[in-house]
Order: sequence, then C-alpha cells, then structure tokens
Amino acid sequence: MRNKKPSIEMQAKLLRSAKTVMKNAHAPYSKFRVGAAVLLSNGKIVSGCNVENASYGMTNCAERTAIFSAVARLGPKIEIRAVSVVNDQGVPCSPCGACRQVIYEFGPDAIIFFQGSKGPKQAHITQLLPEGFRLQ
Repeated sequence: MRNKKPSIEMQAKLLRSAKTVMKNAHAPYSKFRVGAAVLLSNGKIVSGCNVENASYGMTNCAERTAIFSAVARLGPKIEIRAVSVVNDQGVPCSPCGACRQVIYEFGPDAIIFFQGSKGPKQAHITQLLPEGFRLQ
C-alpha cells in the first residue's frame, strides 16, 4: 500500500525545517551544506544536517543524522512517512545510496522530496532504491 502523500502545508513545513537545520551543517571541507527533515507516522518532524570530518569516511549525511536523531529521541520503532532534503548550492541533491537504504529501513513506503536537475522533485523510496531490504 502506497503512503499517502503529505499535504502541501506539511511539505512546506518539512522544507522549512530542512532549510533551517541546514544552517547548522559542519561542512568546512566541501562547503556543501545539506539539511534534511523527516516526517514520522506520528506527525513529528525531526531534522538533521550533514556533519563532515577530516577523515571523509566518518562524515554523516543530513538524512542519516535526522533519522538517527529520531531513533535516539523516540526509539527504534519509528516509521518514516516522508523526507525533505535541501542544500545551500541549489543543485540537484537526492539522498545517497547509504541514506536511501537507511530511509528504507525505517520507511519502506516513504516519499522523498529533493532538488532534481529540472527543479523540485519527489519520488517513492522504492523508485530511488528498487532493491531495498529489511531483515525484520
């Protein structure tokens, strides 16, 4: 069963949350600030930003920061309905592969809103990650 798309008002609220938290990004190396906001099935919104590290492999994306914050705050039974992703460069920016799998883990029916090459775009997580899996 497909997730009911969040209302226009909720989409706007998600976008605002992502833009606000993007300003907190720690991006001294790439200078590419990213913000993400996650809408949970209980109606709560949790946001996160990218956090870079001098050891690039230790960098954490905004989407995973938001999801991990939601788990830390509310526990592992969260269910993601939607994710909004923004960046400060105005360039196309969909979630990376690692983030797609983490989104799928907690939201196999999630809708993702992001900047595409021709403007704002939305996609169901299974469009972005056709072979996502869960061990539950």
